[in-house]
Amino acid sequence: MNQERTTPPAKFGDLLGVGPGGVPVYSSDYDTVDKIAMPTRRDFRSYVDGLFMGYKWQCVELARRWLYLNKGYVFDDIAMAYDIFNLRSVRVVEDGALLPLRSFRNGSKRRPEPGCLLIWDEGGEFDVTGHVAVVTEVFDDCIRCLEQNVDNGKWPEGRDFSRELAASVSADGGYRISCTYPESRILGWVIQTDDDTHAETVADADPDLLNLVPRRVESPPASDDAWLDPAHPDEAAYIAMMKSCKLSSRDTDRHRYFVMSETAARELKHATNELHNMFLHATNHVLQDDALLRRFNLPPALWPRIHQSWDNRRNRMITGRFDFSMSDRGIKAYEYNADSASCHMECGKIQTRWAAHYGCDVGRCAGDGLTESLISAWKRSRVDGVLHIMRDNDLEETYHALYMKTAIEKAGIDCKIITGLSGLRWDDDGCVTDADGVRINWVWKTWAWETAIDQIRAECSDDDEDLRLHRNRDRRRSPPRLVDVLLRPEVMVFEPLWTLIASNKAILPILCELYPGHPNLLDTRYDLTPEMAENGHVVKPIVGRCGSNIEIVDGENGLVEATAGQFDDRDRIYQELFPLAWIDGDNVQVSTFTVGGKYAGSCVRVDPSPIITTHSDLLALRIVDDGGLTP
Repeated sequence: MNQERTTPPAKFGDLLGVGPGGVPVYSSDYDTVDKIAMPTRRDFRSYVDGLFMGYKWQCVELARRWLYLNKGYVFDDIAMAYDIFNLRSVRVVEDGALLPLRSFRNGSKRRPEPGCLLIWDEGGEFDVTGHVAVVTEVFDDCIRCLEQNVDNGKWPEGRDFSRELAASVSADGGYRISCTYPESRILGWVIQTDDDTHAETVADADPDLLNLVPRRVESPPASDDAWLDPAHPDEAAYIAMMKSCKLSSRDTDRHRYFVMSETAARELKHATNELHNMFLHATNHVLQDDALLRRFNLPPALWPRIHQSWDNRRNRMITGRFDFSMSDRGIKAYEYNADSASCHMECGKIQTRWAAHYGCDVGRCAGDGLTESLISAWKRSRVDGVLHIMRDNDLEETYHALYMKTAIEKAGIDCKIITGLSGLRWDDDGCVTDADGVRINWVWKTWAWETAIDQIRAECSDDDEDLRLHRNRDRRRSPPRLVDVLLRPEVMVFEPLWTLIASNKAILPILCELYPGHPNLLDTRYDLTPEMAENGHVVKPIVGRCGSNIEIVDGENGLVEATAGQFDDRDRIYQELFPLAWIDGDNVQVSTFTVGGKYAGSCVRVDPSPIITTHSDLLALRIVDDGGLTP
């Protein structure tokens, strides 16, 4: 991995060396993880004095640990290492006081200094995440630093740094550090200091650049010939669902689309990445406290299964979807559909085909890269057998499943689709097979876990022993149930069972407690507060899908909108009222997709109603330069 390596990589967790301040640096060679010694996800969380440092043994973990042990302060959670460059404060652990943090661009006249953090942008060797290192020594022609998750070789005897990087001083006194990896770029360094001389001035995004702008194709083709290919099964299923080749159900919207600025796209990406990590931290927090877990109204008999799912580090999400309100008032997340999210095909394929047919070449498609991200995620999933897609006999689930099947197969994984449960069988060893006798060991499902659990409750009559799969059943007379597939220990399911926590709206008040005042969170409570009653609020069931059983209440006019559904018997949460952007007769919601925990694309849903449902339309979304936002 590193051109400078002179020793073979050490095993994961082995000591590479000890830097100034007595801080140890460890190998992060994940290929050598001892799965017996570190069997659970929790084993990969690093703590010092009960304080979470990060994940073993990544670059951010070392940076936070070094600062805590040597300075007594830490920086708060960030989505990616490069986000550290935009932080403006660090927090003293002892009393919570905030100290100013300044960023200096590579080439700045203020040199880095021992104890500051060196930050890389995403790209090259540090693709997606960027990188951070701790500077330990500064010279005219080089700097030395401590870092993890780069070179996993043990340091030579007597050395107390990870890597040495060349530096130069320009005629005007600017200090520039060179990276040894091609296509990798050092952003600069951050220093805890009151002196802002030569520091970067980071202004908040211009609120106007967060507004979506509606447009229409200027010269659409005279003909509406088919622009999807029914020879592709997923496109044929989509055509059947929509009853023709179209993106919107309304003919008046045939040539209509939206544009957003590069600034808005950047802010959405940052919010998506940061919120994903926050939801994971909140999930871990819930699973440490049974009193919190009870808030989620999950059968107690399932709790051990949920814990097992979370602890199993292989049980990682493939993909999820955030729903946002975005306008000059800010970017606010309504919820995280971490389990069985929809609209992937519309985002990653259909809006691109629409633009190609209608000649919409403005900017770039907001869904570009989603399909490739899914393929890459499936390649990393370590599925080593046939993956069964389980779905209902539903038109939307059909094209969604077929689109995902294409990505799975392009990742080199054999894949079969199962519709319903009628074809499932028991084999002689008591394992569940498909109709062809192939054992079901790997599953990706379009069912939401909550839907599956409702079926499980009905099938098992809330019998704890049935739910735990401890009860002996007469397999000669009883065909496999959903519980016999999705909750079998030997079956790996995507999205994993623990996403029940992240998708449940009961997590939203917990997030507000963990991250008070976060700019992308809406104030959400378990009980209606006087302030919400006065200013307006939204009532949501903690479990629900497709906009069901939601009430919007205005502080002055009372009930504004309500939807029906099958979730009216669930506990509810109360969220501050933050309406969608109202644009040309439609409420417009922005959705972003995570793949492997990272932003992978976005789209917009529109509806005259303020509540987006499964029947709401989707229009194409394009990203343009900030200057191109206005005609």
